[in-house]
Amino acid sequence: MNEGDPAVHGCGSLHKRVGTLSHPYNRGRVFRYETFTADAESGVLTCRYDLDGREFTERFTLPGGPRWRSEAARAAARLVFLLAGVSYYKTAAPPVIDLGETALTEAELAFLREFYLQGLGEFGYRNNLDLSSLRLEARRAGAQNREPIAREPNGQRRALVPFGGGIDSIVVVERVRRLADVALFVVNRPADRFAAIEAPAAVTGLPIVRAEREIDPQLLRSAELGFLNGHVPVTGILSAIAVLAAVLEDRDAVVMSNEWSASVPTLEYDGRPVNHQFSKSDIFEAAFRNVLASASASTSASASASASTSASTSASADPDPAVGPDPAVGRAPRLPEYFSWLRDRTELWVGQEFAALEQYHGSFRSCNKAFYSDRARRLDHWCGHCDKCCFIDLILAPFLPAGALRRIFAVTGEPLDNPGLAGKFRALLGAGAKPFECVGEVSECRAAVLLAARRDDRAGHALLAELALEVGAWPDAPSAAGAVAMLGPVGENFIPAGYR
Repeated sequence: MNEGDPAVHGCGSLHKRVGTLSHPYNRGRVFRYETFTADAESGVLTCRYDLDGREFTERFTLPGGPRWRSEAARAAARLVFLLAGVSYYKTAAPPVIDLGETALTEAELAFLREFYLQGLGEFGYRNNLDLSSLRLEARRAGAQNREPIAREPNGQRRALVPFGGGIDSIVVVERVRRLADVALFVVNRPADRFAAIEAPAAVTGLPIVRAEREIDPQLLRSAELGFLNGHVPVTGILSAIAVLAAVLEDRDAVVMSNEWSASVPTLEYDGRPVNHQFSKSDIFEAAFRNVLASASASTSASASASASTSASTSASADPDPAVGPDPAVGRAPRLPEYFSWLRDRTELWVGQEFAALEQYHGSFRSCNKAFYSDRARRLDHWCGHCDKCCFIDLILAPFLPAGALRRIFAVTGEPLDNPGLAGKFRALLGAGAKPFECVGEVSECRAAVLLAARRDDRAGHALLAELALEVGAWPDAPSAAGAVAMLGPVGENFIPAGYR
């Protein structure tokens, strides 16, 4: 997500390097974490940062209530504070990040540094910036080794599923609702909602937990203010907000929809991976799960270490009487589980599953132009030309009748019917630079071409036949057995017992 660009809500797709120099005149000196405060009644979390004297403030609004004063909510709010800072750091990308009064464990420090380095890998690549020497300065919080409070069994699992209206989250919702009481989680800008999310969300018939995210308006003036601009690991930020929402709603799990291919780097540069989808990857998932497991203890240590500072840095100084005292002295509250239900599934598998969910075929949309911040430019249909449109058409083509896909793309025409988009499809197949987009891995796309070309209703389809012929001639083309294997589990997952 390019948060400095007011035009677009989604991800950028230009696969090019923006800068040619190292931007010494734009680099800042020190980015500082200041404080975070929470108002339990209004449900507003306010996070404050500073970069060389320029102050930034970001606000998150969730349902208010006494749960905000629980230790679990304080721990989750602290994680939102830590991860949301990346949006402001990247305005000048200084060599030093000062955590101020927020003490970190060694594990948290390592996690946060990787979140910045790998999460801003695309940003660094496209701005020609080497961030490898980034230094994080933070006081150390001692490991508490407190035993988490076990959740009381209540007879039913309660899951919160972040929902974007695309095929991945739709498939996850339909699978998880068989196993748990599910609510959707949607993050919007204040007083704005996206039809591309709201329409399929309505089809689910499930309750929606909402959060509003208000970024500092200075980010919308990036060009005017001379800020560096580019992609940030927004899924990581949204993950932390979802954990906080799950705590406030008493839900035991945040179930993500990040599939296997999200772990595959977009490219490699100077021997380092650059992954547009880093915060959807297995590396991020494993590290974030580890941080969640120890976050409560770290919060207590941090609060103790900074007792001379304002209580606002830890969201609330005292537990609310309505919540009650901690069940046991020296024990940490258990934060919700966090995992992706699709971690070991390919986009090809997702496409096959989604094909059977006909009730969503008229409402889902993954096209980035459905998410323009400027409502006058926001489309109410697939654009039919972007990389996301091409990928969705391709990954569904083996499983949906050609006529069904042409109805989905009726306004602008199905991408596979447009010979002018051959270059975009070849890029997805690995014959060109992979777009900086949330699209599938090359082998999945190749398998999709070969499988779609075999369909009777695609006979005589010129572009698809041409692409299939090219892929079939490559020595690393997927075999029939290889394509079938992609329709089953691939690799490992972190799904706890009872959720599959």
